Amino acid sequence: MARFTLPRDIYHGKGCLAELKNLKGKKAVLVVGGGSMKRQGFLDKAVNYLKEGGMEVQLIEGVEPDPSVETVMKGAKIMQEFQPDWIVAMGGGSPIDAAKAMWTFYEYPDTKFENLITPFGFPELRQKAKFAAIPSTSGTATEVTAFSVITDYHTGIKYPLADFNITPDVAIVDPELVEGLPVKQVAYTGMDALTHAIEAYVSTLHCPYTDPLALQAIEMVLAYLPASYNKNMEAREQMHYAQCLAGMAFSNALLGIVHSMAHKTGAAFSTGHIPHGCANAIYLPYVIKYNAKDPVAAERYAEIARRMGLEGTCQQALINSLCEKIDEFNVRLNIPKTLKDFGIQEEEFKEKVAKIAELAVGDACTGSNPRAIDPANMEKLLTCTYYGTEVDF
Repeated sequence: MARFTLPRDIYHGKGCLAELKNLKGKKAVLVVGGGSMKRQGFLDKAVNYLKEGGMEVQLIEGVEPDPSVETVMKGAKIMQEFQPDWIVAMGGGSPIDAAKAMWTFYEYPDTKFENLITPFGFPELRQKAKFAAIPSTSGTATEVTAFSVITDYHTGIKYPLADFNITPDVAIVDPELVEGLPVKQVAYTGMDALTHAIEAYVSTLHCPYTDPLALQAIEMVLAYLPASYNKNMEAREQMHYAQCLAGMAFSNALLGIVHSMAHKTGAAFSTGHIPHGCANAIYLPYVIKYNAKDPVAAERYAEIARRMGLEGTCQQALINSLCEKIDEFNVRLNIPKTLKDFGIQEEEFKEKVAKIAELAVGDACTGSNPRAIDPANMEKLLTCTYYGTEVDF
């Protein structure tokens, strides 16, 4: 038996932020990030809509990129004192992910973070509050997913938390919120969305419900991401919907080792944090070549290429075309081809790669990857992504 879970309501279209006024409740906590929503006026709009609906509002501001365990615990304490019946998270993946974890500790104050690391081991939520998510980037799709990524900065490890309990009740996908995105963020989040859709399509848990969503998302990203990067607002609107479709697919089909690698390298190096979407974009073509040694995965990658109208008269040629298309996009979006090009120092990479490989194999996303991998092969794969060498194993 399999399960397919989405938010009960997904509002989409310009101006749909106003749906906040129709949420039924007495108190709402509004969780936001570093200030872009305030600067652009969307925070005030959201607060006013909630108040118009009759709710008292408490803000939790300043959630950092790649939110920490400490931020989660601080937010949960505010919620425990305020006792909201709605938790509303607005911004990029970070404030929404953080709010999902805060929600759990609000309802279950005695829970330990270590208890949530086991996939699908959360306690039953909605005992005190419901959850609404409003994305301001076009990539993570956390507004429709059963996932949250929280970082332990003491160890440098990102933990993907997974449970259908943290799928939001309401998603508000308003493209007006992404019109002011910096182009670098458009690039990284767009490639994150593409990775979500491709990994969902080849996942061992894909199904007839997730496949059409994944393929449609891939088609839309390939069609609209370059124009979105070049500040075409119609393309940005379509990318906002594409990333949401990709989220619906991967929340139910799960992901693969592109994400395992990104989770374990994002905060691992002293020379600079690797943004999640950038890491995914670097790793994706290498992982496709690794996974394509599995015949079932190879055929599904080839099918993606066929559906997208890429060139190739045989399976391998189609897979090559898919990798070349990703490489082409990375060049157009100014994303480096290797970890070395990103700026990671060789000595530090060599020092840490074995441990990173071990952690990546143990990541929650590895289990649904179409080809098995052990720490030795993961270390070889990471080494290919550092130097740009061919994946021939």
